[in-house]
Amino acid sequence: MAYISLEHVVKRYQMGEVVITAADDISFDIDKGQFVIIVGPSGAGKTTVLNILGGMDQCDSGTILVDGQDVAACSPKELTTYRRYDIGFVFQFYNLVQNLTALENVELAAQICKHPLPAEDVLRHVGLADRMDNFPAQLSGGEQQRVAIARALAKNPKLLLCDEPTGALDYVTGKSILKLLQDTCRQQGMTVVVITHNTAITPMADRVIHIKNGRVDRVEEQPSPMPVEDIEW
Repeated sequence: MAYISLEHVVKRYQMGEVVITAADDISFDIDKGQFVIIVGPSGAGKTTVLNILGGMDQCDSGTILVDGQDVAACSPKELTTYRRYDIGFVFQFYNLVQNLTALENVELAAQICKHPLPAEDVLRHVGLADRMDNFPAQLSGGEQQRVAIARALAKNPKLLLCDEPTGALDYVTGKSILKLLQDTCRQQGMTVVVITHNTAITPMADRVIHIKNGRVDRVEEQPSPMPVEDIEW
């Protein structure tokens, strides 16, 4: 049985008198420990899928199973618990607390979950051993994104969800962030889902889910994913 399974998920938004179907009968599976990329053009419904998977939004119909739990059937209180304990989020913009150091930003996340990882260890893992006492304003964009990833990883989540995690970064820095995410997946067996419109990075994934016009266009299995270092775009 798949670790994550979306079955016939539908999500509509009312915009004035217009109804927009952002997710139109979406179904796909993700196995435990996989690195998955959801790719598609802007407005295809990728972020909607991520928000539903992360418990930040609820679908109108369908089933969303994550490690045996039907997230679609959760109450708002249950969704809060799910987001807190089971999901790590990484966004395009880092959303760090500006008056806290890198270490304090990571410790803040660790305080709200059941089995956190030591903040210092996670910051070392993301390559920031010597930047722990720096404030966000003293860090580069790439370093701030590493803090954001460390913050997500410190929660020891079942699932790491990344929405355009390199969107605000230059090519070289973006590549180093993708390598960090790929290495984390491989070394820690963490299930990682990355949303992007950049089709060039899809060779690094175990599974690629192409979304177009709110529907799954196709799913590609890649038995031999490429290391990020070998991908050029």
